[in-house]
Amino acid sequence: MQQPSAAPCAIEAVDLTKRYGAQQAVAELAFTIREGEFFGLLGRNGSGKTTTLHMLSTLVRPTAGSARVAGHDIIDAAVSVRRHIGLVFQDSALDRSLSAEENLRFAGALYNLSATVIRERSEELLRLFGLTEKRHAAVATFSGGMRRALDIARGVLHRPRVLFLDEPTIGLDVINRRAIWRFLERLRSEHNITIVLTTHYLEEATDCDRVAFMRSGRFIGCGRPQDLVAGLGAFILDIDSDSPEMHAAQLRPLLGEAIIEGSHVQFRVQDEQANVVNLQRELQSDVRALSLRRPDLNDVYVWLNHAMDAGPAALPS
Repeated sequence: MQQPSAAPCAIEAVDLTKRYGAQQAVAELAFTIREGEFFGLLGRNGSGKTTTLHMLSTLVRPTAGSARVAGHDIIDAAVSVRRHIGLVFQDSALDRSLSAEENLRFAGALYNLSATVIRERSEELLRLFGLTEKRHAAVATFSGGMRRALDIARGVLHRPRVLFLDEPTIGLDVINRRAIWRFLERLRSEHNITIVLTTHYLEEATDCDRVAFMRSGRFIGCGRPQDLVAGLGAFILDIDSDSPEMHAAQLRPLLGEAIIEGSHVQFRVQDEQANVVNLQRELQSDVRALSLRRPDLNDVYVWLNHAMDAGPAALPS
């Protein structure tokens, strides 16, 4: 994965590897992330996303390879790395018996911030995340979205250069998820923080500058979300059929590689002028439903995984 040249590196990894006995969780990852970039790690559970974040944040020592975060080596200068990063992982770091303000004050003390700085930044972050009126309320009384917002505020109180987020919106409803993304965008625009996140909600990753899809500890695709989606083609054709193999065979000469899952067949359609009526004429009976839609990141993920199983011919081009 090549480094964009527009800004200096915030993260640089070389052959980063983690093994647990005979199991290889992350395999020789080599990548760079520029300062101020919003970078997403996407993939199934067990694909290596969280392990990668744990190594970059010095929580897990690599088995092999190296990485530098904010200019510091994650092994030889782990303490320096920790001074320059913020962490928001799936398990909340908040003390629910304390108020929002008390949680931030405690976090600031851990980073040796002065009382004045803690107060000023706490006020700014509580206002940014819409929690000013809840500053004295116990976190135990907060909704899931409010707790997640306070987790992020806690993670950036010390003004880190790099913020690691592991599934920041998991378990939240759509409204709260959108609010979290708005907060993150404001943090980036106001403080030029580099953000690296994992997420299961692939539609959210369209806001990232770049994304990398992981499988079995390796990158299987990386790039700007809009470029990856455009690389699939103009449309995705979905067919629900009693005879998926037959309909896949009928359309392969016209459309190329197909994905068959149960009763469904999926094709990539390159022609911007394609329409459902013309495609349906190519098919015989037993079609229950046929739809033509624009591709998205979920389709990129499906086709990249299909390519890993089917070989290079199936790769999105």
